[in-house]
Amino acid sequence: MKKENLTKKPLLNEKLYVVCFYIALILVWQLVYWIGTSQMHLWKSYAFPSPWNVLLSFQALLKKGALFQALLYSLARGAGGFALSVAIGLVIGISLSLSEGLHRCLHPLLMGLQTLPSICWVPFAILWFGLDESAIIFVVVMGSAFSIALSVRNGIRNVNPLWIKVARTMGADKRKLYLKVIIPASMPEFIEGLRQGWSFAWRALMSGEVMSATVGLGHTLMMGRDLADINQVMLVMIVIVTIGVLIDRFVFRRIEEGMLEKRGL
Repeated sequence: MKKENLTKKPLLNEKLYVVCFYIALILVWQLVYWIGTSQMHLWKSYAFPSPWNVLLSFQALLKKGALFQALLYSLARGAGGFALSVAIGLVIGISLSLSEGLHRCLHPLLMGLQTLPSICWVPFAILWFGLDESAIIFVVVMGSAFSIALSVRNGIRNVNPLWIKVARTMGADKRKLYLKVIIPASMPEFIEGLRQGWSFAWRALMSGEVMSATVGLGHTLMMGRDLADINQVMLVMIVIVTIGVLIDRFVFRRIEEGMLEKRGL
């Protein structure tokens, strides 16, 4: 019992510290807004968001059901685009690991495409698919698939060569070598690649949605801009960041922790 209490106390203190930090951050934000608008008149109240006005905007969008609807549509698109990115990334990554010649030819190109901002794919998407769901999914895939492919390739490439030699010495063929040694050994880097790929996919999704007229967080963000409502714009930005953090914390980190625990780490 004593051991359990000792492990729980630091956790509670850490959570309290985080909560206090964000409360202080919100108070400083409100103070900056008050000083800048009411006292020093550095900017107009409609040009700078405040925590209170963002909360009012949140209540208004929640009452209409617009925010929840936009969130559901964005999550559905993000999940679909990310799943397709993972499938494409796996195929490309494994192909690169099987062929050294293919790796030498495609690796520099994939590195270059990975650094290309997702917004650059939007004109292609609009010209090829029009302003519909396919265009947004295309932007998501192009924004994240190459990152996942490189992570798969790097994970396989960084497997300890000694393990491969031992498996071959014990008579493992290519199929068993991949299934029993290479894939399990490359899982930590693959999961990290999925994590990074999701962040790219989520960011690419917003790039696609801001250019379309379909329901989603990106479209809600643009509606705030069109209405000159800086508080709605800020609210949607906070929601986008929060969803990204929550998915990373409760999906990918849990997968990573489960894998490490399974390996006794």
